Amino acid sequence: MNIRIKEVGIYHPQTSVNNEFYLDHFQKQGKDIRRFVQHMGRKDRYIIKNNDENALTMAIEASKTVLEKAGMSGKDIDMLVFSTQTPEYTFPTNALFLHNAIEGDEHTIVLDSNANCAGMTAAVEQASRYMKANPNVKTALIVGSDYNSLLCDPEDEITYSNYGDAAAAVILETTEEDTGFIDSVYAVDSKSRNNIVYPEQGLSNTLRGVAQGKYIKWIPFDGSESMKHVEESFETIFERNNLTKADIGIYCLSQFSLATILEIQEKFNIHDDQIVYVGDQFGYTGTSSPFIVLHEGVKSGKIKRGDYLLFWTIGAGYQIVTMVFKY
Repeated sequence: MNIRIKEVGIYHPQTSVNNEFYLDHFQKQGKDIRRFVQHMGRKDRYIIKNNDENALTMAIEASKTVLEKAGMSGKDIDMLVFSTQTPEYTFPTNALFLHNAIEGDEHTIVLDSNANCAGMTAAVEQASRYMKANPNVKTALIVGSDYNSLLCDPEDEITYSNYGDAAAAVILETTEEDTGFIDSVYAVDSKSRNNIVYPEQGLSNTLRGVAQGKYIKWIPFDGSESMKHVEESFETIFERNNLTKADIGIYCLSQFSLATILEIQEKFNIHDDQIVYVGDQFGYTGTSSPFIVLHEGVKSGKIKRGDYLLFWTIGAGYQIVTMVFKY
C-alpha cells in the first residue's frame, strides 16, 4: 500500500507588501536592509492586515479549497493534522476547530503538530508512515499555517522584513499504484536551540508577568551552518532509494533564504528547471513553505504526475527534514 498526494491547495491574505515598505521602515531606524532582502530573495510577501484572520482561519480556507479541488467533503477524511507554530488556541486543539469547519466525520483522527518551520513536512511524513501501518486510514488532510507577521518585532529586520503569512493543505490517500511517499531522513542539531525562541523567556515566565514575550527572539541564522547535514541527508536518501539528483523532477525547498537554495543548487549541480522559487512572491511562510512550492509547481505545469519530488526544510533549533515523494 502506497500513500500519494491526491491534491494540494493554498490560501494567503489579500494584502501584498513589497520591499519598498520595509526599506523605508528601517531607513527611518538608520538601517539599510537592501543587501539583506536581496540575500533572502524577497520582493513581495502576503501579510495579514485585519483582525479577522489568523493561522486557524487561513488553515480553514486552505482546507476548503483543497477539498473542493479533490471533489471531497470533510466526511471523507480519516485523519486530520494541523501543523502550526502560531496556534490560535492551546486547548482544545486547533484541529478540532478545523474539523468542525469542514464538517468532519466523528471517527476522524484529529491532532495538532508543531515542528516549527519543518512542521508540515514532518506532518506529511509522519501521516504517510502511519497510513501505511493502519489500513483503516485511507485519507488524510494535512494543513500547515503560520501567522508569522504577528510575532515579528518591527525593530528587527531579520524577521519583520522576511516573513509572510499563508497556509497550505494536502490530501493524502492510499493507493496500490507505484507512486507516493518513498522515504525520509531527519537531521537534528540541538546545540542551536536557544538561537530562535518564542516566547523569549518561556511561556510560564511570560504568563506570570516576569518576562516580556510578544516577539520572537532571533539570533542571526541564515541556514548556512546546516549545509553539512543537507549534504548528508540528500546523499543518504539518494543512496537508500537508488536515486540520483538528476532523477528528481522538482526540489521543493524551504523558501527561508534564496542564498541557501542557490548554495544547495550549486553543491548538487541542480538545474534551474528543477527549482521552483516562490519566496519572492510569498515571503517566508514557515511551515507551509515547501508545499506552496508544490502548489505553484503544479499550477505552472512544472510538476507533473510521475515526477520525483524532494522536499527539504529546516526548523528552529534546528531540525532538518528531507523527504522524497513520487507525485
